Amino acid sequence: MKSVDLTIRLEWAFVAAAAVVFYGSTGMSWWLFGLLILAPDLSMLGYLAGPRVGALAYNALHILIVPVPLLIAGYMSGNATAIAVALIWVAHIAIDRALGYGLKLSTGFQDTHLGRIGR
Repeated sequence: MKSVDLTIRLEWAFVAAAAVVFYGSTGMSWWLFGLLILAPDLSMLGYLAGPRVGALAYNALHILIVPVPLLIAGYMSGNATAIAVALIWVAHIAIDRALGYGLKLSTGFQDTHLGRIGR
């Protein structure tokens, strides 16, 4: 693994850790965290309709464009549930990136913006 790849993975691991720490400060139950941490991966069901639809579905739930505004809205309104859900979502995305899973290309699940997954 190249040092840049390692640096990027380490960076995302720190984002994941921060999201988990901040989640702990919300006072929400850890069972909610456990229940929702893998929820974005349900988007993989889109691959049943083919690689193009699968990539669109997967990427829609694995980008920060929705959870970050949700986090901000939750913070601004004092909505602890919105904050918690957003932090779980951010943690999921960050864990994926730390493990080397990137946004999917329409050519197949293994093809990501970070490179090919697997062998």
